[in-house]
Amino acid sequence: MSSKKAYDYFEALLGLSKFSLQASELLKKTISDFHTATLEEKIREMHNIEHSADIAKHDMIEHLIKEFLPPIEREDIINVAQQIDDVTDAVEDVLMCIDMFNVKKIRPEIPKFTETIEACCKSMYVSVEEMRNFKKSKKLHAEVVEVNRLEEEGDALYINGVKELYKNPSDPVDLMIWTEVYRKLEKCCDACEDVANEIESIVMKNS
Repeated sequence: MSSKKAYDYFEALLGLSKFSLQASELLKKTISDFHTATLEEKIREMHNIEHSADIAKHDMIEHLIKEFLPPIEREDIINVAQQIDDVTDAVEDVLMCIDMFNVKKIRPEIPKFTETIEACCKSMYVSVEEMRNFKKSKKLHAEVVEVNRLEEEGDALYINGVKELYKNPSDPVDLMIWTEVYRKLEKCCDACEDVANEIESIVMKNS
């Protein structure tokens, strides 16, 4: 009888980053074609992605607890899994924030930010995909650099966006709302960078 197939941690981590990518795609789509009438439905869709990601992460941790010899250190697997999960949570938080503050209209510069977040999640996904062959990968370093570049792009969008808000402030409530939305958007890119940096440090440790 054939022995049971070994659990694939790299595949599991890739699955988690796929949820982050799906969340970023949904965020971009929702913001670029924004309608308050469909927001509740989009939030439900987003929550389903986040909930599925949580279940997948717990399943991976369950396997890890019983694992005799994981491919890389347990702590490293848990850290990457948690940080990928933080990306999905951060993306969900943007929609929750927009809903919570009862935003009726999206500022024209916001869709560009959601495009950057999606690009960041794409590069993060490729970085996770390349982890399996990190010793031979030709793409891994370039993708980590790209995530860092996109995070800097996110920083610039955040700084310029908030600066613009405070140039001619009229409504203080509006000011508060968009300052917070911008903060949530920037956090998505920061979370992607945390994943890329963690992968890079794992590669250094195991090379």
